[in-house]
Amino acid sequence: GPVDAVCNSIDSIINENITLTEFAVSSVTEGIDALGEVTIRIEKEGTIYTGQGSDTDIIVASAKAYVNAINRYLIIQSSN
Repeated sequence: GPVDAVCNSIDSIINENITLTEFAVSSVTEGIDALGEVTIRIEKEGTIYTGQGSDTDIIVASAKAYVNAINRYLIIQSSN
């Protein structure tokens, strides 16, 4: 689906092979323009990294969460 396409596109841009292990969506606000929060867990080299993103568009929130998790991985890698 569209979330998978976004994740695959990001993987291509950063030239990494990331495994998505968990995807969860929750509503932060109510109404037609409700803010959705996405929590994503990825696995890279045996370690799990968690990212979160919020937006009224779940696809955008998913991309934010995915990038947030990848950034956590990259920060750890750059400190090693």
